[in-house]
Amino acid sequence: MEVMVVVVVVVLMMVVVVLLLLLMVMMMMMMMMMVMMMVVVVVMMMMMMMMMMMMMIMMIMVMMMMMMMMMMMMMMMMMMMMMMMMMMMMMMV
Repeated sequence: MEVMVVVVVVVLMMVVVVLLLLLMVMMMMMMMMMVMMMVVVVVMMMMMMMMMMMMMIMMIMVMMMMMMMMMMMMMMMMMMMMMMMMMMMMMMV
């Protein structure tokens, strides 16, 4: 009888220890998952920020190019006008 009681107590203790170990492992897994999720989120945010920055830079570059093109067009127009004026003056003379 006493032996049975001792065996039952030992088995219960083992089961409790195993359950505790499992719980600890689960907690560790959860913590790891949380950390991984946090890292992934941070990386995603960084990527988004980089993309936004790149988009902004591209937009600024395009605007600059457009401005340059406009300036070139204006210069060409002015040159053409000047040439026309010169031609007209030559014709007059």
